[in-house]
Amino acid sequence: MDIQLKRGLLDICVLKCLSEEDSYGYKIVHDLSPHMPISESTLYPILKRLEQNRYLTVYMMEHNSRMRKYYHITDAGRGRIRDFLNEWPEVEAIITYIKGGSKK
Repeated sequence: MDIQLKRGLLDICVLKCLSEEDSYGYKIVHDLSPHMPISESTLYPILKRLEQNRYLTVYMMEHNSRMRKYYHITDAGRGRIRDFLNEWPEVEAIITYIKGGSKK
């Protein structure tokens, strides 16, 4: 899959995962793996970019006597998911065209 296309889909998948509940890196990888393969080394730059774009926030919480970084989706992150879903029909039309279907 084209890296740019996959990157955009991964961003949305991470946001969707966080829309269910706050989470941490390892759990996000575990939750996404059945739907889209992702490694921790791929995930953390995505999380950093999403944080820089204010689609999520980060907080620390103690777990088993260690501090763990948790990620929380923001309203802007939820809006990004909505925008993606609103744009999806256009993507479907492009895919239909590429596959040789009608030109809408």
